[in-house]
Order: sequence, then structure tokens, then C-alpha cells
Amino acid sequence: MKRRRPAAPSADAAATTVLQLAVLLQAGITPAQAWQHLAAAGDAVAAGVCERTAAGAAVPDAIAAAGPTWRPVADAWSVAATVGAPLAASLRAVAEALRDAQQAIDDVRVALAEPVATSRLIAWLPLVAVALGAALGFDSIGVVFTQPLGAAAVVAGALFMLAAHRWTAHLVARAQPPPGIPGLEAELFAVALAGGASIPRARDLVVTAGAEPEAATSAVLELSRTAGAPAVELLRAGAAHARHRARVDGRLRAARLSSRLLLPLGVCTLPAFLLLGVAPMLLGVLAATPLNL
Repeated sequence: MKRRRPAAPSADAAATTVLQLAVLLQAGITPAQAWQHLAAAGDAVAAGVCERTAAGAAVPDAIAAAGPTWRPVADAWSVAATVGAPLAASLRAVAEALRDAQQAIDDVRVALAEPVATSRLIAWLPLVAVALGAALGFDSIGVVFTQPLGAAAVVAGALFMLAAHRWTAHLVARAQPPPGIPGLEAELFAVALAGGASIPRARDLVVTAGAEPEAATSAVLELSRTAGAPAVELLRAGAAHARHRARVDGRLRAARLSSRLLLPLGVCTLPAFLLLGVAPMLLGVLAATPLNL
């Protein structure tokens, strides 16, 4: 019997663990003890981190080994530890980013559930038409093997069904949120600056973490310099706004998908219905009807 692979941890589950970790750190518990407390409470990721650090791995590397979802946490931990930024506050910011990213994914999933289920149901209509013809006594299968037009209709109908399936899958994939966490680069920049790093040093740390500096971050830093406002707060506000925009954009993409799914229905599914269900029945009737000369 084939074993099912365990599901990857969601960003929301990771955010819950990170928030618990931040609370423990804020209470004065050392990072190593905080991970051990979480592992003792049954957290599998924390247990893995404890095992890897006990084997000699650095904490950021041990966190990153937990999976792609945990990579932002590892990056924030690495930046905070390098510059001496408050670790609890840094983890809280990353936890909020993870939770917002998961909420955007959940919003799109909920919005897509009904139109995608409807499109998949309609995609089976051509095969339902074939079964209905057989139930009514039409020799559709015989027509396919005895008449070239019947065989051509079936082949064309199957191609239309395949095109509808791929078209629908492409539209659904385009409606999904892009990978990554919006505003993560600004959050990492804020963590570095909160630890007292200079802007060039903070930029180097963010690049080392794998996040490319964005134009919006440069604009925020320029605003902070000219207005004399705290750059950390401005960066975190910008990151929160980026995540909000990502959620709104995800809902809009899902709403537009409802109407776009009508395109493969009209262009591919309905012709497949006619070619697979109606055409063989008509050819069967014509073949069974004698011509009166």
C-alpha cells in the first residue's frame, strides 16, 4: 500500500508557532530554551530545530530546513541575530506577514471554490451525452467504428475536451497568488535598521537573505530622510500595505475568473458536447434510415 506523504505545513501554522516563540522570548526565556519548550509541547518543527541545532547546525539553517514556509523566519532570525535587533519583535513581524500571506491564499481558494467546481462539472457533459445516447438505444460506438465521420467527430470532441481542461487549468493557475510574501523585503530591512545597522549594511543583509531591494523601499527610506520620520515604522507600514494589496488583488483575480471560465465552456466544452454526444447519434439515425429514391 502506498503511503501518503505528509502535508507541508501552512503559513498559518508556522505563524502560530512563531508567535508562541516570540511570546516565550519576550518573557525572558533564551532562544534555545524557547525551542525546547515548544518541542516538549508537541511542535514537530520545533523538535526538528532542536535536533538540528544539537547536531551543530546554526539556528537559521535549522529553521530553513523545516521547509520553504519557514525560510522567511530563518532570514529574519539571521538578520536580527547579526545586527542585534530585538528577536521577539522581529519574529512577531514575520508572523504577521506569514498570517497575511496565508489569508490571501485562503481568500482566493474560497472565492475560486464555486466557479472551479462548476466548470469541472460542466466539463463532463460531453461524456454524459455519450452515456445518455447509449441509454436511449443509439449505437454511437458502432457509428464510430464504421463511419469515418463518426470517428472524426469523436477525435475532434476529445481534443476539444482536452483543450477545455488545459484552458481551465491555466485560468485557475493565473488566479492564484504569486509565490512569496509581499512586503518581506521591507520587513527584513526594518529588522536590520531596528538593530542599529546603517542603510548600506541593512541592504547588504537583505540581499544576503535572498530578497532583492525594491523601489518602494528606496522611496520609503528617502521619505524617512527628508521628513525625519522613523524608517522602521514607515517600512513596516509599507509592508502591511503591500500585503493588504495582495489580498485585494487576489480577490479581484478570483472574481474575474468566474466570467473567464465561460470562455472554455463556450469555445471547447459545448463543441465537444455536440461532437461526442449529438453527432454520433445523428449519424446513427441517418445510417439506419433507408433512402427513398
